[in-house]
Amino acid sequence: MIHGTHNAVDDPRNEEVLVYVNGELLPRQDAKISVFDSGYLVGDGVWEGLRLHDGVLVFLDEHLDRLYQGAATIGMDIGMDHKELTAVLHRTLDANRMHDGVHVRLMLTRGIKKTPSQDPRLTVSGPNLVIIAEHKKADPQSRERGITLFTSSIRRGSPDYLDPRLNCHSKLHEVQALIQALEAGADEALMLDIHGFVATCNATNFFMVHKGEVVTSTGQYCMNGITRGKIITACREHDIPFAQKNFSLFDVYGADEAFVTGTFGGLTPVTGVDGRPIGSYGPLTKKLQAHYDEAVQRAVALYQVPG
Repeated sequence: MIHGTHNAVDDPRNEEVLVYVNGELLPRQDAKISVFDSGYLVGDGVWEGLRLHDGVLVFLDEHLDRLYQGAATIGMDIGMDHKELTAVLHRTLDANRMHDGVHVRLMLTRGIKKTPSQDPRLTVSGPNLVIIAEHKKADPQSRERGITLFTSSIRRGSPDYLDPRLNCHSKLHEVQALIQALEAGADEALMLDIHGFVATCNATNFFMVHKGEVVTSTGQYCMNGITRGKIITACREHDIPFAQKNFSLFDVYGADEAFVTGTFGGLTPVTGVDGRPIGSYGPLTKKLQAHYDEAVQRAVALYQVPG
């Protein structure tokens, strides 16, 4: 049975969702992109995952800032500003009559190629924009049960060839890491940086707790996660001892608690790494989960219109 941070409760409504494809809203089975799309051919594109809570796309500004930074990094013109893209997102949600418990995947690629090639000059269309909104609530068993990690031999790369902060479509090394973890009997992969220090997981950011201090990596070799940033802010605001620093598996194996963060699952406890038990859903993990939930509620209240 599949288990991990992206486990979702089954929802039959997803069979009927409308998918946004370049200005059209299409039934799920009819939502298609050309085989000459840059994303399909060479993984040339950027994407974001967002959550809808009580009618509000939570932390939308931060997500869009990351998306536009990623597009600028790869030299891609999105073709619309923040306001226009936000309107498209809400058009998709409104068409599906969605209000809460929704996960949105926004994907942008460079466009259609004249022929299979890496060369961006052979792109013959504007960017392709696809938005998939689904009724998706995190399976509570993921948090209750926690996840196990296996340290992959696949490293997080150096920023001089593929900056780990870039949320691009080229995710093959994370897939390879996850496959190694699954073959080892774990749920997800822990990944080291090029120096052998702990960097991140294949799809989430990693934190540990040792003697009351919350520790995460320097951030140089991991995705600049929105949820990761909220946990760092919560530690600072609530005077929780915290550090961003280099640490190794030596430190992880002796941790009192560990957890991972992501937009979909929030905080998910880690119960073991490489076959070594870490612990249960610990007190600091629970406290930070509560602070994160509060941050989500503040974000919702900020954007909700009184009625």
